[in-house]
This record gives sequence, structure tokens and C-alpha cells, in this order.
Amino acid sequence: MEQKILVVDDEQSIASAIAYAFRREGYIVETASDGEEALAKAASFRPHVMVLDVMMPKMNGYDVCRKLENRSGLGIILLTVKNDIVDKVLGLELGADDYMTKPFDLRELIARAKALLRRLESKPAEEQGAEIGELRLHVPSRALTVAGASVELTPKEFDLLALLLLHPERVYTRDELLDLVWSIDYAGGTRTVDIHVQRLRKKLGEPYQGLLQTVYGVGYKALRGLPS
Repeated sequence: MEQKILVVDDEQSIASAIAYAFRREGYIVETASDGEEALAKAASFRPHVMVLDVMMPKMNGYDVCRKLENRSGLGIILLTVKNDIVDKVLGLELGADDYMTKPFDLRELIARAKALLRRLESKPAEEQGAEIGELRLHVPSRALTVAGASVELTPKEFDLLALLLLHPERVYTRDELLDLVWSIDYAGGTRTVDIHVQRLRKKLGEPYQGLLQTVYGVGYKALRGLPS
């Protein structure tokens, strides 16, 4: 299957350079110049990865992340001129998978996109999913339902939840989770893991949020069943 990249940047020269670099690598590429156009093309083009500038007219990159209707199978790499860790953590909280600070090397951007695509495509053949009470995690389709209702997860949220639920009672350090799920060093460090666990608990709701346990001073683990 041909992989599709959507490049979103209001600076035409930057968008064109990024698009050209990805096309040379064999990807199908479309571009958008503002947030509103990005949302429209995300719905029609259905890219596998969106390279998304944060500072744009009409709607910034953070708002695009908030308003995306379907994040299933879509990875997001944010581009920002800000080197403030608060801005980067905000992007991760909103579902971005990675970020780069301008100016950046196009070769690194392509490498990060390839790594992200590999993670999105990875599906453990021997592990089909998990069932706990009315929670159903199905790895091949990357789907989660609770009490029959679909729960929308970002690619990173799904990968983290699957890793923990498929290896119950296994304690992972934050560094291990960062390496296994993200595979790329973030300036946000292990705080990234904490943010995603918090978001997962909120999305799972009671009583399923209790499945994800904090092992103080170490990291996290998932229980085999609902906490009593």
C-alpha cells in the first residue's frame, strides 16, 4: 500500500521543500497552507502521516489536533519555531506523536516519519488483543471498545495501552516505555509517558482506569483484571 503524507505549512517554500523530499522517497504527498485546509484534506486525502506546522493563520496546529475527527492510523509530527518544553508537551497532550523545532534537517524529518510509519504498522501477530470485563482491545484492527462503545485513541495511546494490557503485571520503567513505544528521544523525556497514561485513564473511565497502575519510583503496569 502506498503511504501518504500531508504537509501543512503556511510558508510555501517550506511546504514545497518538505513535499519534494518525501516524493523523492516514493511517498504520495499533498500540501495545505492553513489549519482549515489541513482538516479538509485530512478527511479527503486520509494521510498516514501529517507534518503539521504549529504557527499558522486561521487555525494553528494545536487546534488542528483538537478538531481532527478521526485519528485512527494517523501519525502527527509537529513543526514549531518554539523550543519551549511547555509547547512541546502541549502538542503531545493533544495527540501529536513527535515534533521538530525549526530549522531542521529534512533527512531527520524523513527518518522520523519512517520510524513513525513503522510503529503505526506494527501489529504483533501472536497477540490478538485483550478482554477485561467489558473492555475489548483488538490489536489487528487497532480498536478499543468499552461496554460496546468505541473509544478513540491516538496511535501512541493505543500502542502504550496495548503494550501494558498484553503484558499484565509486568512493571515497565518510564524509560522502557519511552523506548518501546516512542523509539525516539523527546525533550519532554519521561513526562511524555505520564501524560499519555493520564489521558488513557481518562478515556477508559471507571472502573477501567484502575487497570493502569503506577508503581511509585519505577513506572507503570497493567492489572490482569479489574481492581477489587
